[in-house]
Amino acid sequence: MSASVESRDLLNRRLAEDRGFLRRALELALRGEALTSPNPMVGAVVVKDERVVGEGFYTWDGLRHAEVIALEQAGDAARGATLYVNLEPCCHQGRTPPCADAVIRAGITRVVTGMPDPNPLVSGGGLARLRAAGIEVQDGVLAEDCRELNAQFARYMAGGVFVTLKGAMTLDGCIAAPEQKPDDRRITGQEAQAYVQLLRHRHDALITGAGTVLADDPILNDRSGLPRRRPLLRVVMDSGLRLPPGGRLAQSARGDLLVVCVHEASPARQQALEARGVEVLRLSTSGRTPLDPVLAALHRREITSALLEAGSALNATVLESGLVDKVVLFYAPKILGGQDALPLFGGRGFRTLCQARPVRITEQPSPPA
Repeated sequence: MSASVESRDLLNRRLAEDRGFLRRALELALRGEALTSPNPMVGAVVVKDERVVGEGFYTWDGLRHAEVIALEQAGDAARGATLYVNLEPCCHQGRTPPCADAVIRAGITRVVTGMPDPNPLVSGGGLARLRAAGIEVQDGVLAEDCRELNAQFARYMAGGVFVTLKGAMTLDGCIAAPEQKPDDRRITGQEAQAYVQLLRHRHDALITGAGTVLADDPILNDRSGLPRRRPLLRVVMDSGLRLPPGGRLAQSARGDLLVVCVHEASPARQQALEARGVEVLRLSTSGRTPLDPVLAALHRREITSALLEAGSALNATVLESGLVDKVVLFYAPKILGGQDALPLFGGRGFRTLCQARPVRITEQPSPPA
């Protein structure tokens, strides 16, 4: 075997090993789902002589970062070891000291990471500090997977809120029949409905319209049964404050219900909702409630992501405004037909095919068992 072939084989084996341990870091990071916001999900693995000697993942309440937890578990075995972490170690003083400094003190000789930290306070500075200390750094491993995991955090760091639009429809794109009955509202089955609860769990807020609330009288909470750091913030776009104070949504308010109206909405109706513990955000605009200032207000509250579960009109408004980052669609094996059934997106729509919003299919998630 030539030296070049042997060298290439060695590099391939090392890359396979790096990917394997970094996948483990991603698995650990995912344990922090709904427990880290507004910070990212991070997992870390310390490896010495091809053996895992330390692991950790971050949660907001746990305070310590994943790298520190893994290094503490590794102890003296961290000296001369490799650290695998899905996100660049931080280099600034926040709620905790810089992780990059902890990595250097521990005697780590190599760091493998998937993506730079989108936080402008870090943004490559952590890797630069490691390299300056003589640590070998391999970045960009499983980059797409790492970016997907923390897409919400990256959007938040860019000044926005990551918006996922969820739709359940028939095969011909209808979300409601012309003659909807109270016992005939659900299009999809139990598996899809269980997956919707996971979607709610993965977001900081849920946004809907007043029409959906008036039609269905929902509660719109996270019923996944999984732990989360803070309650799902339920947001109702209700320009005229039509939300009934006696409805299930208002009655369930526990500091987790925000109703957004425009300036001409009735003060008396606002007082009635506030008496139920509902927070009302009154915008200085008229007509329909715009989403842009709502998302800005959510960002100021450190909301990183919002799931849109709305009707045809609000779905169309949000899509046309270009505020949707991701679309999750559930199709039922049914066909409604006709021109009176309600489509997923109402409004005028886009008038030509070249104006249509392009969509890149990234995954086809299997509903939970």
